[in-house]
Amino acid sequence: MTVSLIDGFSRSIDYLRISVTDKCNLRCIYCMPEGGLPWLRREEILSYEEIARVVAAAASVGVRSVRLTGGEPLVRRNLARLIGAIAAIPGIADVALSTNGLLLEAQLPQLAAAGLRRINLSLDTLRPERFETIARRPGLDCVLSAMDAAIEAGLTPVKLNCVVMRGKNDDELSDFAELTRDRPIFVRFIEVMPVLENLELHRDGYVSSDEILERVASAGELRPVLGPRGNGPARYFCFEGAAGAVGVISPLSHDYCERCNRVRLTADGHLRLCLFGDHALNLRTPLRSGATKEELATLLRSAMLIKPERHRLRLGETASRMRAFSEIGG
Repeated sequence: MTVSLIDGFSRSIDYLRISVTDKCNLRCIYCMPEGGLPWLRREEILSYEEIARVVAAAASVGVRSVRLTGGEPLVRRNLARLIGAIAAIPGIADVALSTNGLLLEAQLPQLAAAGLRRINLSLDTLRPERFETIARRPGLDCVLSAMDAAIEAGLTPVKLNCVVMRGKNDDELSDFAELTRDRPIFVRFIEVMPVLENLELHRDGYVSSDEILERVASAGELRPVLGPRGNGPARYFCFEGAAGAVGVISPLSHDYCERCNRVRLTADGHLRLCLFGDHALNLRTPLRSGATKEELATLLRSAMLIKPERHRLRLGETASRMRAFSEIGG
């Protein structure tokens, strides 16, 4: 079927990111306050059946790829049930998961059997004591074990997302890059973004993707390469003979708005047209009023009229609507 979700700037929208929960089992310093956030009430969050109805409507108008995110999606029970329902929808070709990895290894067999195809792991340090400082929780061993288990299970390409912060973890750039020499993983360095209460961290900790690449190149010559299959916005480079590659995601220094192919369904049922903006459409109300698949598809098409051309976020400005940093990496 020809893609039929086309926004006002002639971009084809074929990728839907779905936040299944706003809750998380970490409290990363760049993402949320140590005490957490005001969580959504249970009745506000879409059921798995409601999410599947949105995906079925989206597939009918050209969406082919779905990524489940949070918060931390694996804190929601029986996620494999939702993955199975989505994977069975005609037209959906790819179901992926973004996770911090703490709960992944134990659930991996069920997730893969249900139809999960790819994994993105969030990991900001390779040092146990620093992990606990950044995430405000322990768990590095769990994440590293989950990474190897995902590779072993064939859920490739495994992407490792690292938020780079000056003075916090930027001295580990080469260590992360070295992981790609003998593992088929794609380490993606992400510029820290000004979200929620981290404006001071952003002001002091921002490192541009250009500087990141320059510093990684000190460990060996990098050459541009095509990225792995998927929908992420990263630019990729690799060392000679490496099994994997290094990527950079640069929403500030080199935005990728002209290539945007995604929309996002929030846990409470709003379709977000831009990660960093206020453009959104309420789908929960029509869902719970009995909207048909065709009616939902019409709403999705109409949403293309308000999808902005660019996010226009600048250094020092707040992405006021972004609740979790896991929303960035594709």
